[in-house]
Amino acid sequence: MNNNILIITRNLPPLIGGMERLNWHIADELSKQNKVTIISHSAAKKLAPKNVKFYEAPLSPLPLFLILSFIRAFWICITQPTDTLFAGSGLTAPIVVILAKVFRKKSIVYIHGLDIGTNNKIYNLCWVPFIRHASQVIANSSPTYQLCIQKNISKEKMSIIHPGVSYPPKPKNEKIIQTLRERYNLNDKQVLISVGRLTERKGMNEFIDQCLSKVVKALPNTVLIIIGDTPNQSLNKNLQSKEMILTTAKKHNLMNNIIFTGNIQNDDMLASFYYLADLHVFPVKHIPHDPEGFGMVAIEAAAHGTPTIAFATGGIVDAIKQDYSGLLLTPNDYDLFTHTILNVLKAQTISADNCQQYAAQFSWQSLNKKLEQTIK
Repeated sequence: MNNNILIITRNLPPLIGGMERLNWHIADELSKQNKVTIISHSAAKKLAPKNVKFYEAPLSPLPLFLILSFIRAFWICITQPTDTLFAGSGLTAPIVVILAKVFRKKSIVYIHGLDIGTNNKIYNLCWVPFIRHASQVIANSSPTYQLCIQKNISKEKMSIIHPGVSYPPKPKNEKIIQTLRERYNLNDKQVLISVGRLTERKGMNEFIDQCLSKVVKALPNTVLIIIGDTPNQSLNKNLQSKEMILTTAKKHNLMNNIIFTGNIQNDDMLASFYYLADLHVFPVKHIPHDPEGFGMVAIEAAAHGTPTIAFATGGIVDAIKQDYSGLLLTPNDYDLFTHTILNVLKAQTISADNCQQYAAQFSWQSLNKKLEQTIK
């Protein structure tokens, strides 16, 4: 074992989202060469990586989670060897930085877009100063890095480590793929897929209203599969509900062109959806105070050979290689988004091989090497 690392984060499965998957894999990868201890919410214990020691704190209310996490972390620093304290997001940065100062240890904070891009006055006043005083700060994308610099975080402390993806992906299971085609009546259909939480930033309601309606008018056999749901435990309250989206779909007579699957935990089934899709759509809106930190789903889609069309906003610009793994478009230009989808569906110009070659550099093994370098 090289280091004794204490990870403190609220973002772990079974909560759904890219931050949750990322923090799980950070703990898993670091545990291969280090002794890792996690403090997180109680429900995460059953799903935690096998080689870590786990301490619980209640998920909500948030103040109680932070207080008990601080107390447990303090006790761990007294009773167990601890070399590095690691915050899985800006939320737990104060705990990590304070205890690292008290016990003269190293503190590392992993920053996502919303961690530093928010305009919340209390957070900027109370949390950001602690982030500035961390030993090291990791940004999840180059736009997040620039936001950190704008908030006066020292460049000398900064590095960029992109989230990862399971690569190589699970192999194609033609039996599952055909079962899904028959269950959802997808034979002879052109399939768009969207994977992610239903929040205002993800822009699914606007996409259906201003884009999908026109796509279906031009290509009536197009189907949009929405994988994900409204996150009940998210701290970001700018959400979109399934009911809101269905109301918009009904307005455009698209009820037969949209399929909701909800959250999918089965990796083989999720991989099969990626494989059968013609195109992954990622219509994230450009919201300066609520930026998209990275866009892991674009890398996941690419790993399965499926290209992504997205607005060029936030960290998505790091997750897609233009004309190679997908297409980046002018933010909030839905007419251009519509036109691009139709062009790709009519004449597929981005190869599956190129997508997968691009995704390979984002493997979890690559993330592990970069994390180890940062810690050492």
